Amino acid sequence: MSIHQLTRQGKEQTTMHPVPPRSSPNIAAAATTRVHPSDAGAALGRTTSCSAAAAADDDLKQQPALYTVWKRSSMGFQGTDGFSVYDDAGALAFRVDNYSRRRKLFAGELLLMDGHGAPLLALRPQIFSMRDQWNCYRASEEAGDKSSSTSRRQHLFSMRKCSLAQSNEEAEVHISGCTTSPDHDSQVPSFKVQGSFWRRSCKIRKGNGEEVARITRKKAGAVSETVTLGEDVFSLTIMPNVDCAMIMAFVVILDRICQRPYKPLMCSS
Repeated sequence: MSIHQLTRQGKEQTTMHPVPPRSSPNIAAAATTRVHPSDAGAALGRTTSCSAAAAADDDLKQQPALYTVWKRSSMGFQGTDGFSVYDDAGALAFRVDNYSRRRKLFAGELLLMDGHGAPLLALRPQIFSMRDQWNCYRASEEAGDKSSSTSRRQHLFSMRKCSLAQSNEEAEVHISGCTTSPDHDSQVPSFKVQGSFWRRSCKIRKGNGEEVARITRKKAGAVSETVTLGEDVFSLTIMPNVDCAMIMAFVVILDRICQRPYKPLMCSS
């Protein structure tokens, strides 16, 4: 075979089986990026997801908190007198268990707990008070001990009945640290309760008039056939950015200091 024939055969082989071109680094990188997203893209996705979750949490925080208050101890024993408070999802949120309605001189401390039984706030009546004042303290693990001294605990607020001159207001609250004088009569209340607690129709307002919570009768059933429940079950609505435990403490004290409305006895002839 001649040299010209070998050369022509080599050219034919080259034409039939071309050598694949070397890939460009940029093209390879682009292909890799399409198949496997970069860490920067994944981080951007995580940031977007976290931002959406945070926005959803913020929207939830701006909604009023809805509770159903049941004037019955969650312990369920005969003769118990307490509170069971359920949130909008039906979970037990607050509770006050098994206290008796004794005279104030012998009354013990009321302990507001969360749904798991952890102590939150301790409520104690002031013995010598013409307007049924109650004081609230930060609860401790030994808060249920009647012998524990209140001087060692942080005082949070005092709540008492309003004077007879304030016919539309049932109670007033003075937050500890918001006043420089021990005489509350000369101070503007931090909160006040307007309406009738025992009729389950009242509002809790700040001293400037802003509404922070309201108590209403509880209704059940379909929209077309609603039934208003008794006084032992009522609704509590708490506005956003308000301490729910503090408002629930107000409710417990209102139950002790407010008088039931007069109902004449119906006699049958």
